[in-house]
Amino acid sequence: MTADVAAAADRIRPYARRTPLWRTEVDGRPLVLKLEHLQLTGSFKLRGALNALLTAGSPDLVVTASGGNHGLGVAEAARLLGLHATVFVPVGAPEGKVRRIEASGAKLVRHGETYGEAVLAAREAPGHYVEAYNSLDVVAGQGTLAREVVADAPDVDAIAVAVGGGGLAAGTALGADGRVVVAVEPERCCALHRALAAGEPVDSEVDSVAASALGATRVGEVPFGVLAAHDVRSVLVSDAELLAARDRLWEEFRLAVEPAAAVPFAAWLAGRVPGERPCVVLCGANTDWTP
Repeated sequence: MTADVAAAADRIRPYARRTPLWRTEVDGRPLVLKLEHLQLTGSFKLRGALNALLTAGSPDLVVTASGGNHGLGVAEAARLLGLHATVFVPVGAPEGKVRRIEASGAKLVRHGETYGEAVLAAREAPGHYVEAYNSLDVVAGQGTLAREVVADAPDVDAIAVAVGGGGLAAGTALGADGRVVVAVEPERCCALHRALAAGEPVDSEVDSVAASALGATRVGEVPFGVLAAHDVRSVLVSDAELLAARDRLWEEFRLAVEPAAAVPFAAWLAGRVPGERPCVVLCGANTDWTP
């Protein structure tokens, strides 16, 4: 499956940005930041969406369901490839993300109170359905991010990422070339943590300020299979810790990210990320910023 990541990198290269790395120090400790929030659409989700659509032969009619970032990724991928996209979102999806989906030219459909209800409706709609995370093509696309980290900073010995449905973490495990992967979740929004404890995906509560991006009620079967076979450390942070980390990224570096993207930085600040030269992935910036 590592070869799938390499193939995905070649496939999406003409469309996705190669986002920068920033070597810095915080509290006297060295740190590498992967500035993936500078990706087109403000999120890593474009990578998996592009790979999924290109692998499928660029079907003209595309449909998906999303709480926000994945929908943005599919909408932009469809626009770049000249395809038509319909994105179903729950009625409570963040307005900032909904506005950006509509601005991309995709058709937006509000349906249901939960992401799961939006998924059921989207699967009944005409078009090629693009999974948010439970797909090897999507996982391979997300893994191109870790492949860039390894190429640009070979001295990195651990990569910390936020986890929702598990697609980014699984892709990172495939693209990290043997480095430790630290999968970080909010304490009350931790589908992967519960799955690893149970030995299989299980239902999990969703109650966090980062839930709009990380609010999967159950980790995907496909990413769980990848993660269970690799050296992955599951770490939790509180909402207070992740919000403090988000604010510090802004105050100290003027990096404006959404709460979910600050989750791995919060874990690093708390000393829960191993390694002498770890990389923290800042995965998204789709928020209406209010200091």
